[in-house]
Amino acid sequence: MNFITEPLVVGIICYFAYMTFELFARRKERMSLIEKMGQNLAPLDSSVLKSQFSSLLPSFPKKSFTGLRMGCLLVGLGLGLFVGLMTCLLINSEIQIHGADQYHNWEKDAFYSVAYGGSLLFFGGLGLIISYIIESKSVKKDEK
Repeated sequence: MNFITEPLVVGIICYFAYMTFELFARRKERMSLIEKMGQNLAPLDSSVLKSQFSSLLPSFPKKSFTGLRMGCLLVGLGLGLFVGLMTCLLINSEIQIHGADQYHNWEKDAFYSVAYGGSLLFFGGLGLIISYIIESKSVKKDEK
């Protein structure tokens, strides 16, 4: 586990340093946009703003599926943890049946980490695929 903590800490530090610099750069850009709007537009009209800055304004979908995505992802991760636990119990029982001298401690840890990691990734991805299918059916139903 130590092999991942060092790059992870360095990555987090670099990410937050980048985001800090980006925050100040965006602030400058926003201030210049506000100054330009104040110079060009005497009466503030929403139709003029929409026409000039339509590419800057985000377009929101009619429905938000964030709850569905997170729910399916969490259900998938929970199912993945359960399947990983069952796999680890099966591996442990097989090791005890065949004798503990056959496998070293690090081999057991490798089996367990692959069982947990693989099942978490598989079922988490499966949950996201299921949420995508539900979303696409809902959007097609709304279009008709």
